[in-house]
Amino acid sequence: MLFYNLQANVITLVYLVLLGVKMWALIDALLRPGEAFVAAGKLTKTAWLWILALALAAHLLLSSLIFGLVGTVAAFVYILDVKPAVAALTRRR
Repeated sequence: MLFYNLQANVITLVYLVLLGVKMWALIDALLRPGEAFVAAGKLTKTAWLWILALALAAHLLLSSLIFGLVGTVAAFVYILDVKPAVAALTRRR
């Protein structure tokens, strides 16, 4: 029984961490100016908001592994690729 409790706790922790990553990506995209996305050569702000919102909704509402995986990849692409490019154009000096 102890193993199953540990396994359930680890799965819950992973679920919550990935939920937090998707929320962070969506909130960050909301706060960035739309012009910076195009200037950085990325998809538009609207496109990223749709992608990240759908990823978050799928995480919360669907228990499908494939949708969860696709949404997680989208959030990490935003955080690791789009966010730094957009932030570099919008830094205050």
